[in-house]
Amino acid sequence: MSKKDGVEEAIGGLLDAYDDDKEAIQYHVQLKKGDIADFVIMPGDPGRVEFIADHFDKAELVAENREYKTMTGEYKGRPVAVTSTGIGCPSTAIAVEELTNVGARTFVRLGTSGAMQEYTRVGEKVIATGAVRYEGTSVQYMPIEFPAVASHDMTMALKDSAIKNNIAYHLGIVQSKDSFYGQHNPEKMPIAEELKQKWDAWVKGGVLCSEMEAATIFVVGSYRKVRTGAVLLVAGDQARGESLSKEEYKDNMSESVKMILDSSLDIGVEE
Repeated sequence: MSKKDGVEEAIGGLLDAYDDDKEAIQYHVQLKKGDIADFVIMPGDPGRVEFIADHFDKAELVAENREYKTMTGEYKGRPVAVTSTGIGCPSTAIAVEELTNVGARTFVRLGTSGAMQEYTRVGEKVIATGAVRYEGTSVQYMPIEFPAVASHDMTMALKDSAIKNNIAYHLGIVQSKDSFYGQHNPEKMPIAEELKQKWDAWVKGGVLCSEMEAATIFVVGSYRKVRTGAVLLVAGDQARGESLSKEEYKDNMSESVKMILDSSLDIGVEE
């Protein structure tokens, strides 16, 4: 069977792959229709996938290729999945594109972040309403004037879940960047003054925390007409020299997973 025979064009040309059932397999994530739930949690680290899936009622590994590891299962009867994206926006955009091709309709990023405000304390969760597009991927989808915003219904479901579970949270704008060390060691960079100036401006503008994927999830999600959201654990505060211990990290990440899974129950299953 060829794409002309009715298989949706997913990746194009020499990268197309088909299994014995004649279904298109997405080149990077190595998934086909039926492998993934409509609701997908998206951590960066493949090492977090099993930890997240341990919170499902049942789960199975369905694919693992490059930075993309996927487990699919159920939570309180609702189909859910988790797919890692790797670090940064380019690989994240690929994940959103290919997962959408095979039936995913809701994407919630789950990750760590660094505090940018005095009141965003280590251990608290940030539910992102939008993101500063300080990365190079989303501009190849939409002009920079286009806002990177999370879906309202997903954001409200996450907020309601945080309240229900008595989880300390903030709601607001986050910053998505490409360079980890550009943030952490800006004074060593050739464009140090620019980096510092922009950082100060974002802090004054009320940006809550810094991370590396949300903006592209929101922009690609808008383009692909899918639902998006993000929960970011504040794992460190560079200005104060604070960070979570391994045990604190595990406990707080578990709270974040619980928040997202409970929010999924308020989002209708989409075939």
